[in-house]
Amino acid sequence: MKKLVLFVFVALLSISMEAQLQTPQPSPPSKIKQTVGLTEVVVEYARPSMRGRTIFGNLVPYDALWRTGANKNTTVTFSDDVVVQGKELKAGSYAIFTKPGEAVWEVIFYSDTNNWGTPRNWDASKVAATVKTEVYPIPMPIETFTITIDDMHNNGATLGIMWEKVYVGVKFDVPTSAKATKSIESVMAGPSANDYYAAASYFMDEGKDLNKAKEWIDKAVSMNEKGFWMMRKQSLIYAKLGDKKGAIEAAKRSMAVAEEAGNADYVKLNKDSLKEWGAL
Repeated sequence: MKKLVLFVFVALLSISMEAQLQTPQPSPPSKIKQTVGLTEVVVEYARPSMRGRTIFGNLVPYDALWRTGANKNTTVTFSDDVVVQGKELKAGSYAIFTKPGEAVWEVIFYSDTNNWGTPRNWDASKVAATVKTEVYPIPMPIETFTITIDDMHNNGATLGIMWEKVYVGVKFDVPTSAKATKSIESVMAGPSANDYYAAASYFMDEGKDLNKAKEWIDKAVSMNEKGFWMMRKQSLIYAKLGDKKGAIEAAKRSMAVAEEAGNADYVKLNKDSLKEWGAL
């Protein structure tokens, strides 16, 4: 009995030691996901609070590099290339560092996002863009550090930073017009070769209307003269329809184009089929 009690005690002690203590974080993490036009923008940052402290010019010195928040790097991710106040910024993730001033802030987009705070060794080659933005005083204090995506329109928005009685905003433009125009032109032009190929493949694999599959694969091949994989599918559909001559012709075309492309797998697949159909 004593051994059983001891075993239960040890088991309960083990479970309690494995349990993680949970307490509120002084600077809790936050994440913003926002679609601007057709571009996805994600901001991840930690949110310290004033707690009676003077922030700018004291806790955060003027004209010194600041992590722009707390804990690990504050980051922004753009799904497309953007333009930040006239500076081009490639799609990707960037750490946001700042140099707050009384009248103007310097905002730096840094390509290395894996720092805790500011980089130990600053690398100028990792600075993707640097912009300056005017300070706007606000009448009421903002207790908790806040980043926003403001003033949105189809072609851009403003990345806002607020704390204490300070607001700064960084305007950025997104390529909505180019993306929308490309999408419209693509849809209005009708299905692509890949669309026809996918539809034909599905109908063949699922045993649906093979004549429809033939119509679609013929369109796909006519739109892509280098698509040896499409020609291969065309040969198989023809074979299933009993058109041996058409299947052989398609397989020979596929093999020739695959040889030009250096794709040995498709060369072998076509050779095997041609042997099966008595063409080799």
